[in-house]
Amino acid sequence: METSGGIQASLSGRYATALFELARDTKSIDAVEASLTTVRQALDESDDFTRLTQSPLLGRKDAAKAIAATADALGVDGTTKNFLGVLAENRRLSQLPAIMRAFRSLAAHHRGETTAEVASAHPLSPDQVDALKQQLRTRIGRDVAVDLTVDPSLLGGLVVKIGSQMIDSSIKTRLNSLAHAMKG
Repeated sequence: METSGGIQASLSGRYATALFELARDTKSIDAVEASLTTVRQALDESDDFTRLTQSPLLGRKDAAKAIAATADALGVDGTTKNFLGVLAENRRLSQLPAIMRAFRSLAAHHRGETTAEVASAHPLSPDQVDALKQQLRTRIGRDVAVDLTVDPSLLGGLVVKIGSQMIDSSIKTRLNSLAHAMKG
């Protein structure tokens, strides 16, 4: 499998690559990606789940039991559940957000898409996401998968990262630029 050296070089990238290769070999990329989206939503919505993944005080066995119960409650597929168990046993649950981003990038690359990381001040509606994808597709010339995050500190607008390119139309950046210009 061809991936950029950046993904494979990081710890989270190696885990994501292993999960992707397993999902590819079992023809379950879509199921794993959907399960990871569910896990990501759970991380965004549940402080308890976030603490579970970040706590260095929780032992391996306790973390594995808790993550298995959470995976069952979330209804994730078997491959993802087993993978989360491996992360718990290896004390790598804290790497989960980075692993999920790398997996999405690998899956998008596999489908011939480019991945864009999009930060917005407020959650985007499905219509806004579709319009954004269309604009990015026009700009880049290929399909774009978006990885959405919410960052209230932006105040408004978007920050879009595609590879090494960054498009920052956030109000926060505009205000900072204005403040810098006024200092003269």
